[in-house]
Amino acid sequence: MTLLRAGPAVLCMAFLGAAFTPSAKADDYDKKTIVTFSGPVEIPPVHITGMRILPAGTYVFKLLNSSSNRHIVQIFNRDQTKIYATILAIPNYRLVPKDKTVITFNEGVRGQPEAIRAWFYPGANWGEEFVYPKTKAVELAKVTKGPVLALQSEVKVEVEKPEEAEVVTVLQQAPIVAVRPTGEEVEVAQAIQTTPPATVAAAPAPEPVQVAENKLPGTASSLPLIALCGLLALGGALTVRSMRKRTL
Repeated sequence: MTLLRAGPAVLCMAFLGAAFTPSAKADDYDKKTIVTFSGPVEIPPVHITGMRILPAGTYVFKLLNSSSNRHIVQIFNRDQTKIYATILAIPNYRLVPKDKTVITFNEGVRGQPEAIRAWFYPGANWGEEFVYPKTKAVELAKVTKGPVLALQSEVKVEVEKPEEAEVVTVLQQAPIVAVRPTGEEVEVAQAIQTTPPATVAAAPAPEPVQVAENKLPGTASSLPLIALCGLLALGGALTVRSMRKRTL
């Protein structure tokens, strides 16, 4: 489903100066973005023990890995001296990129903090759609009335050091599905737009049109004309000969 179809599942689209304030210019390589949340926000695993809910404050989002069809996003404190979470994400395509950072949220359960859904870097068509544990994904799907990305296998959600290589390896290998409100597993493509839409096939070239050449019709044979000239010449010769005889 395209991002537009996912609209009803998004409670809030936070732009520059709204729910958060990204830095004026992030780094293109790792998409480093400074984000300030005005309220608590729920994040997917793997996170530091007790940090499933990020308090209001300023954080740094950075892309650790983008070498495959799944990405690893890390969330740091403001000074980048501590990593709060290492999160699995899937590229989500959108037709029209924004010139500002955009963060979307799943419609949360009433009375609970909003659960972050996706992070879109300024000027990029590809965003990072976060993957939740299956139990939480089903809970979000029931509220949003649409499929949500989920880890198909169990992953340890809280650790002391989410930046460890073992955590990254587990997330890179974890199978991903999308789940409906009923808990039914479906293809990831039913939850997000994973590839650009197919381009319209070019119209086939028209068949060449045969245009008749503008030629005059062919004339008859030139033999009668030659014969006529011969007769005239012969007649002229006989006339001259007759006139000479008369003068003699």
